[in-house]
Amino acid sequence: MSFAAVDVIVAKRDGYELGEDAITWMLDAYTRGEVAHEQMSALLMAIFFNGLSAAELRTWTDRMIASGERLDLTGLSRPTVDKHSTGGVGDKTSLILAPLVAACGAAVPQLSGRGLGHTGGTLDKLETIPGWRATLTTDEIREQLETVGAVVCAAGQGLAPVDRQLYALRDVTGTVESIPLIASSIMSKKIAEGTGALVLDVKVGRGAFIKRYDLARQLARTMVDLGNDHGVATVAQLTSMDTPLGRCVGNALEVTESLEVLAGGGPSDVRTLTLELAAVMLELVGINIDPVAKLDDGSALATYRAMIRAQGGDPDAPLARAALNDVVLAPREGIVQSVDALQVGLGAWRLGAGRARKEDPVSAGAGVVCLVREGEAVSAGQPMFELHADDPEHLARGRATIEGAFELGEEAVAPSPLLYERVAK
Repeated sequence: MSFAAVDVIVAKRDGYELGEDAITWMLDAYTRGEVAHEQMSALLMAIFFNGLSAAELRTWTDRMIASGERLDLTGLSRPTVDKHSTGGVGDKTSLILAPLVAACGAAVPQLSGRGLGHTGGTLDKLETIPGWRATLTTDEIREQLETVGAVVCAAGQGLAPVDRQLYALRDVTGTVESIPLIASSIMSKKIAEGTGALVLDVKVGRGAFIKRYDLARQLARTMVDLGNDHGVATVAQLTSMDTPLGRCVGNALEVTESLEVLAGGGPSDVRTLTLELAAVMLELVGINIDPVAKLDDGSALATYRAMIRAQGGDPDAPLARAALNDVVLAPREGIVQSVDALQVGLGAWRLGAGRARKEDPVSAGAGVVCLVREGEAVSAGQPMFELHADDPEHLARGRATIEGAFELGEEAVAPSPLLYERVAK
């Protein structure tokens, strides 16, 4: 069946529900080049204002999945389960979760991405390990899942390729912040990767992509429903991103901190969140093993090392260090009222740890170490943040941002909660 693009646009603009045939035709015609970019941009804006019904969203996601290939992970001796985070500051849990859950007996296909703006990317972190490679073939992914149990690699260009076209349009037309468009973008790729179960870590707060709790919960609900409707057992956990997760923000710095957690130590918030997500992942695939035991007995660390070696990396090689470092001192005595995750993330970005465009390079050693947390008392002149950069210009830019990333006061404050609501079927 053929449609006129303008009729589809007008129907959605005027608040009508689009039929399955109209959505299928519009997305398929766009991938063939028969619908112009400006027409698809107009439809995205109409969706931004009027949303998509559950039926529309399912069809929209179906067509995004069908635009490319779908990995077949059937036949593995282990059940498959993945985790996806909506992005945060200092969020290195994927580096720990994949080997931890694999050590418990699951197969974890972590198809990940690179960072953009103030949020870090898992691949950028792992690429600080000498020799490690992000790009694997489907056969290599399957073999590593069978032998090691965990793989963290780049999502192939063939998974939901229309999503890249749509996101590029959304990025330049002010239509990124749309719940149905965010949900379909994330879930089309996760469903196409072939995992049997999925745990979503939906961040909410100052340093998160979504700062309002009601919108974060709506996104979680939408993605959980999409996953379960497509045969992927899906659960979401809403978690706080008001303050950075852990103390380190930056690529090699976060790898080092992840190794501390894998060795049984590390910051308590990183450990707590990792174990919470691991428990849900194992629950979804019916594995009755306490992840705490596998984290503390060295099994998770051994699996991490095997995972790094399987992808060409040297787990014993020293990680990159930035050429310059500096500290931000407390201007006066007081109690830390807040450490702003967004400002710390922007500071790490300006130190060189992040990118403004997808093609920009990142510094392996740049970043921030938060030496204080909310609720801690500090004295005048006490070091609060340690800064790492490759050159004086980046160091100065980062310092100017980090100097505004905290608030001191006289009142005692309780730390922000880490875990909020669980959203399930």
